[in-house]
Amino acid sequence: MKIITRNVWILSLVSLFTDVASEMLYPVMPVYLRSIGFSVVLIGVLEGVAEATAGLSKGYFGNLSDAIGKRLPFVQIGYALSAVSKPMMALFTFPFWIFLSRTLDRLGKGIRTSARDALLSDETTPQYKGQVFGFHRGMDTLGAVLGPLIALIYLAGHPGHYKILFFVAFIPGVLSIGITFLIREKRKVIASDNNKPGFLDFIRYWKKSPSLYRKLTVALLVFALFNSSDVFLLLKMKENGYHDTTVIGIYIFYNLIYAVFSYPIGLLADKIGMKKVFITGLLLFAAVYAGMALNKYETVYFVLFFFYGVYAAATEGVAKAWITNICEKKDTATAIGTYTAFQSICTLLASSLTGIIWYSSGGKMALLITAAGVFLIIPYLLLMKTSPLKMKRKVASV
Repeated sequence: MKIITRNVWILSLVSLFTDVASEMLYPVMPVYLRSIGFSVVLIGVLEGVAEATAGLSKGYFGNLSDAIGKRLPFVQIGYALSAVSKPMMALFTFPFWIFLSRTLDRLGKGIRTSARDALLSDETTPQYKGQVFGFHRGMDTLGAVLGPLIALIYLAGHPGHYKILFFVAFIPGVLSIGITFLIREKRKVIASDNNKPGFLDFIRYWKKSPSLYRKLTVALLVFALFNSSDVFLLLKMKENGYHDTTVIGIYIFYNLIYAVFSYPIGLLADKIGMKKVFITGLLLFAAVYAGMALNKYETVYFVLFFFYGVYAAATEGVAKAWITNICEKKDTATAIGTYTAFQSICTLLASSLTGIIWYSSGGKMALLITAAGVFLIIPYLLLMKTSPLKMKRKVASV
């Protein structure tokens, strides 16, 4: 059986180019926002609102994708909106316009993500989900290496001139739109029971979803309540006096580690189990945040971001692969969308609260609270048993 199929490759390339565009801007975003008058608290609220928009729309459009039995239109429209939003942020610096542009970008992500992940899930069987989602995350994150590298090269010659990057980011965004037309839906997806879902109707899935799905989602959401935007890690480095090029360089290094480890860790998750790999990722996360709170040395930052890359590879793709192994095939986009909708609400709270704690008590305290909170989840996951339904589905698909 071919595990990395044509559609998996194409979807991964689309994500790669989109991430080149997005991640070209991500490491300079907090610095750019500060330069146009945004406070740390307002940056936290902006990131939280943007992610909440993405999450709620993931829930609705995932449910809609299952309801009408189509995936591709959501993928194409979603990537198009994200591409258009990039140059918008450089046109005007009014807070309302910045919020609108950032929200449009995240709305595009919300429209496409659940349908795209459902397409990925449809390309394989449960015993290979870790590899497929790991490969996609690896390619996606490779874009997060190339994007900041472009930004680093540009800023080395034009320090402090951020606006041009927003226009340059439009180019790979357009390429990603074009590649989506190479995707082929092999068969019509069986429509779910929801013919005309309302905006919040995806919440109903929670009641009818498998018990393990609800248990797993609770753990993931508690984690999301402590997992604020990575922007705060970059701000901590800036707070310690590091130059833009150093901050972006370490961010590139982190994404390179993430990209390199995503596929092998996905393969490992298929072999030893999603739970073991995910818990290991949480332990790494807690250690990194504690280290970031206390460290001031550049070399140690590289070590911390190495393990932060391994953490990301062990959790993000693995969580989605785990979810798609639990839910029914006809509800795949809804299951992912429901989880990510609630996750983004938690991210809104996490980023906003981290910004407030940072403002009132400093970055060290904000990061230490995050590190401590993760330990609430690990015992819960250790006690969670594998679903018999999941094991039957694995056997049936061999």
